[in-house]
This record gives sequence, C-alpha cells and structure tokens, in this order.
Amino acid sequence: MDLDDAYANHTHIPGADDYPPRWDEAARSFRQRLGAVNRARLAIPYGPKTRNELDLFLPLGKPEGLLIFVHGGYWRRFGRGDWSHFSDGALLSHWAVAMPSYTLCPEATIPEITDEVTQAVIRAAEELPDMPIRLAGHSAGGHLVARMLEPGRLPDAVASRIEAVMPISPVADLEPLLRTSINDDLRLDEDTARAESPIHQPKPKRPVTVWVGADERPAFLDQARWLAEAWDAQLEIEDGRHHFDVIDGLADPESAMMRRLLG
Repeated sequence: MDLDDAYANHTHIPGADDYPPRWDEAARSFRQRLGAVNRARLAIPYGPKTRNELDLFLPLGKPEGLLIFVHGGYWRRFGRGDWSHFSDGALLSHWAVAMPSYTLCPEATIPEITDEVTQAVIRAAEELPDMPIRLAGHSAGGHLVARMLEPGRLPDAVASRIEAVMPISPVADLEPLLRTSINDDLRLDEDTARAESPIHQPKPKRPVTVWVGADERPAFLDQARWLAEAWDAQLEIEDGRHHFDVIDGLADPESAMMRRLLG
C-alpha cells in the first residue's frame, strides 16, 4: 500500500484548494465581528514561544462552560486564526471557546507539540475557572486532544473539569506515518510514534466520541475505528462528509456534532 496516498486528503477532495482561503476569510470576519462587541480576547500567551498563544471567544451572557478546540494540519500547517468561525456553534449554545496555536513541525517535534497543547489547556482553564470543559480537535488536533487524556498529563484540578472529548478524524496510531514522506517533517521514530499514539493510552474515564466523515480516506476511517475500539468509545460516521468539511457542524448549534459535544 502507498501510505503517502492513503494519508493524502488534498488530492482526493474536489476543490481542496478553495478551503483554506475560505476558512481564512470567514475566520477573519468572525474575529472582527466579535472584537467589535468585546467578545474576543486574542493572542493570550500560554508559553514562551512565538506561537504559544490562544484566542478566547465569549458568548452573550455568562458562559455555561469552555470548549477548547485544537486545529489540525498534520502538525505542520495552520494556526488558531484559521478556524475562529467554527466557534459559533458553541457560542450560540452559551459556551466560551478557546483556540490555541502551537509550534509546527519540523521546528517542533510531536512530543513538544503535545506538551505545548497541555500548557494551552491549562492556561485556557485558568481564564474561566470552575467551569466544565469539553475538548475537540480535528485531524492532528484530534490526536492532540486525545493525548490530553493520558493519565497524569494534566493537573487533577484541570483534568477533573473535562466532561467529554471529541477527536474528529484523528490520527490515533502514528506508526503508519513512519512509512510516509510526512515523516520527513515529523521526525518520528518507532518509540516516539508508539508513545504518541492515543490507541496505546489507557481507556479514559470520561465520555469520548470519535467523529469521522463517511467520505474520508479509508485510512482515516480506520484510524477513527482503531481509537474507538481501543477506548471502547462511541464512533460516529457522518454521511456525506469528507476530511475538510467534517468540522462544519462545529459552527451550527443544532448540528448532531454539537448536540453530542455539548449535550
């Protein structure tokens, strides 16, 4: 099997080049709109590096909880500013949303990124103390939010507030990536790939829903199934969705995705 092709989304999605600029435009407009009414707190630092910042978006009135969303891009691309508009589903459900950036590969290794996201979750939790937390992440971000459930990774005071987690189209077993050209940037070896694979973590003690699009590449459907099986988690395969539009439900408070995530 050609694993480069198996894990390639861009070449198998019609109009793939249109998605990033469309996301960027929608996210920019969203930040301007919320900033104008003092509901956007941008570039909150959580660590010493340039990309160690998060954006916090606030609903009207007192938040009922905090959703932390971690972006994807194969650990090599994008940042928090590309996804701001996907906060809308949670905001309209009266939840605040935090979106961190993190240092990208190859400048950082995946273990270093995992540590950065750990600090981002801790910092976001400090911004809204005592509120329940839900975690969601897409693709590489799905991997990263799953890693937050490793026992002892987060302080007990933060971990105890996490009520549910949704890895969306996650990479849950990193070992196949050792045989792809992606690993030129990721710089994984066998030990690191295994250590960073959520499928090898203990089964979490909180609800997890693994969400994936029915029209995704078979490799991503496999990855979602592997994680759901390893963790005895709920698996949702959404009809008519591929890797780039499977997150659209995050922007709609009435979507099945948001009802599951915040319900």
